[in-house]
Formats: sequence, C-alpha cells, structure tokens
Amino acid sequence: MADVRESTDRGDVIAAIDVGTNSVHMVVARVEPDAGIEVLTRHKETVRLGESASEMKTLSEDGIDRAVAALKRCADIAGPLGAEVRAVATSAVREAHNAHELLSRAATEAGVEVEVISGVEEARLIHLGVLAAMPVFEKTIAVCDIGGGSTEVLVGRGTDILAVRSFKLGAIRLTRRFFPDGEVLPGALDAARVFVRETMLPFALEALERAPEMLIGSSGTIETMVRMALAARGEDQKAKSLNGVAVTFAEVQRALNTVAAIPTAAGRAGVAGLDAGRLDIIVGGGVILEQVMEALGQTRLGYSDFALREGVLLDAFQRRTGSALHHLSDIRRKGVERLMLLGDEDAEHTRRVAALAFNLFEALQVTLGLDDDAAELLEAAALLSNVGVMVAHSKHHLHSYYVIRSSDRLVGFTDGELEVIAQVARYHRKSAPSTRHREFAALDEDRQRLVRSLAAILRVAVGLDRSHRGSVADVDVRIDDAEVRIRLVPSEGLDVDTEAHAAQERAALLSDVSGRSVVVSA
Repeated sequence: MADVRESTDRGDVIAAIDVGTNSVHMVVARVEPDAGIEVLTRHKETVRLGESASEMKTLSEDGIDRAVAALKRCADIAGPLGAEVRAVATSAVREAHNAHELLSRAATEAGVEVEVISGVEEARLIHLGVLAAMPVFEKTIAVCDIGGGSTEVLVGRGTDILAVRSFKLGAIRLTRRFFPDGEVLPGALDAARVFVRETMLPFALEALERAPEMLIGSSGTIETMVRMALAARGEDQKAKSLNGVAVTFAEVQRALNTVAAIPTAAGRAGVAGLDAGRLDIIVGGGVILEQVMEALGQTRLGYSDFALREGVLLDAFQRRTGSALHHLSDIRRKGVERLMLLGDEDAEHTRRVAALAFNLFEALQVTLGLDDDAAELLEAAALLSNVGVMVAHSKHHLHSYYVIRSSDRLVGFTDGELEVIAQVARYHRKSAPSTRHREFAALDEDRQRLVRSLAAILRVAVGLDRSHRGSVADVDVRIDDAEVRIRLVPSEGLDVDTEAHAAQERAALLSDVSGRSVVVSA
C-alpha cells in the first residue's frame, strides 16, 4: 500500500518506476537542488512478467495485463503529487520479442511511457542509487543487484565506472532452469553453482583487477538473504531500514543451504526472514549471490536500501538541471542539514552546540573509548536535537527521537546508526539514559555505552551555549585520573559565567561515564 505524503513546491517531484521481471516498483520523491532525495511515497506490485515458459523471449498476456494495471495504479498515485514520471524496463522487457505490446498498452491505457534500458545502463543507475544511500563515494566498491531475469555487477569509484557487466542470471531465470516450481532435486544445487560460476568467471577476473574494497547489494533477493541471515543470528530483521547492514559470506551461504535443504517452495514458509513472495525463487537468487561473493573474493556484504529507482530519480534530476553528482560524497550530512532546517527554530545555536560537542569529543575520545565513527553520530545527534519542536516545544527532546526515526530525509545511515542518533538527541536534556526506557533497554551493551557517552558530551555542550549568544569560543580540556577540567575560552567581549554554570549543572552524566569528577570553569 502506498504511504502518500503531502507535496509542496520545494524541489522537483519525480516518480521513478522500475518495470522488472518480478515486480513493478515505484518511488515518488522530491529531489532538491543539492540532489538530496526526500521520499514521498512508494508502491510495489508483483507482476511476474518473466513467468512464461519461453526462456523470457515472450511476455505472457497475463503478465502484460498485470503490469499495465500496476502502471495505471502508479500513475494514479503520482498524478496528484505533480510528479514527472520516468519509467524504465529491464531484463524481461528488453529480451521479449513482443515487448512492444506492453509498451504500447502502457502508453495508451496507463499514460506511462516506458523506456527499455540496457543491462549496462541499469547497472549505472543502480550504482547512482547506492551512492545516494551509503557513504562510499571515496571508495572503490563492487555493486550487485539480482533481479528476476538478470544480475548486474559493477565496480566503481565515485561516479566513475571501472568495470560493469549484466548477466542473464536472475532469480526467476535460474529457478526455471534448475529449480522448476521452486523444487530442489538431488544435484540441482551443485549444477546451478557451477553454471553461475562459469558464467561469471571472465568478468570476475576483470573486476578483481580493480581491487574493490567492499561489496554492496540491493534488490529484493539480496534483502531477503540479509533478513534470513539476521534472523539466524537471532537479531531483529524487521527494522524499518536495513541500509548499511552487513552480513558475512558464511551467513549468506548458511541461509542458502537452509532453504535449499527444504525440497519444496511450500515447505520454506516457516523460514525466518524469508519473504512469502519469494518461496519459489529464493534458492535460485541465493545461488547467484553466493557465487558473486565468491567470485569477487568478498567475505562481507553490505545492503543498500536504494537501487535502480533512486538512481533513475537522480539521473532524471541531473538531466533536467545539468547538476553534477559529486555531492553524493557528503549525502549523510546533507540529509541531516535538511531535516535540521525544517524543524529547528534556532539553527545557528544548534550549529554552535554541535561544534562545541565535537571539541569536547576530541578531548574525551580516548578517555571514553570512542572510535572515530562516533564523532559523526554525535554531530548528527547535536544538529537534530531540537527538531522535535516542529511537534511541540514541551518535551521536544522526546519528539526529536520520533522525528529522527520516522524521517525519510536521513539517507546514508544504517538503521542502527539512526537509532543511536535518535537516542542521543532524545537524551540531550532532562532524564539520563535508563533501562526503564523501552528504546534504550532494547539496545545491546555496546550501543547503550555509546549512547550514554555521546549524550553526556552533548548535554555539556548544550550548556556551553546557554545564552544562545555564542559566548564560548572554545574549550580547553585537561584530564587526569581523578578529574575532567573544562576551561571555557570566551568570545571577545562576552561573559561566560552563565555558560559555565549551565554546563556544570549538566555534567553529572559525563562524570558517570568518565569515572571522574567534572569541573567547568570560566
């Protein structure tokens, strides 16, 4: 079901539709001048265009009917939002000799012009989507997207493509060849593995020369494999977002072996994390993922929430405006900034607090046992600590938690990172983190320790701009075995007594997490 939000006049509203082998999937989003993506609504329908028995050379009449009906519903959703519609079709349509029937009916009956794209173009757009979802712009990455009829694998750095290939290896295609109706017969699993491995070998050698630092996967097949791996760990795999979640090769292989050991599709219904719509095709899709990881020598797989559709959004915006996409290297901060400006009534005060929090972090990092990544989470929490005022001034710290957790603007963060950011923002004032609070109690010990430490820093930093005048220019922090001494460096001509008093009042949690008394002086 689509979750429609009210559109405004800011930015360009674009609807990107992916007519795939397995499903028709649409995302409608506002793409702002800096190319940030604010998702307004999503819609997905399973249509199984590639279900015919003709090796995907013919689209079935039933499949065409389902796809046209789905496109009509997509247009009905996108229209009231004033969205420009861009629809692309992938493997099943580009290989079918009767693709014109679908394209003609889509235009006349649904009012949607569908563009058939090549496998390489599909891979390029998927890569753009991944860059918008994860902070990997400066890394050499391998990207894999497993569809129903094809699998796209790309190695890139920034927006540069170093190696790319589209394989006629898809979850539906492989299922029909080796696992008809989802049934796993003796020898079929090994035969499928050999087939995929041999198909990929020439490209794998080329990709390995580019030395990818990590592998990122997208699409429903890979999401399902990740969810099964998380379920096998005993972790919650029903989080709102899996973006940035990583699983190991061993976990992927274990998930594949689990479903392959069940000979029928119906028998897999009880497997934790397995989408009911993929009971028959998950073994085929799992074999592809396993072999891609092995061929590229990757022991870990990261998951991206964004893929082809989000890439289409960015590409459409770029074509319209001529904007470059180098900004994607800083996509996380841009999302934080946009949400802060939407909800914060005194953004300059908030930026000062974030800067002071970072200065405190640098001085306290070793003492508190924090890694470098924690600095970015602290900055995000500081910048978003007051967004709850858009709901109400009273108890705005509680509202900030829910605004952060429900926002679609914060792309590039994992669900776990967003939870830490939201909780640190929630504890920037009033009560300290406590296991009496349901959300904090649900965190593991490491994340509880992280939230307490970052919240302790942020609470003091808030006090350091108590008058909202920028009175404190900097802090000088000295630490010994018994004491953390914070000396305030005033801005020229300004008094900092109020800030010293306010910071001291907020220092109890910092004293607790550091195991030292805290003294704040002007």
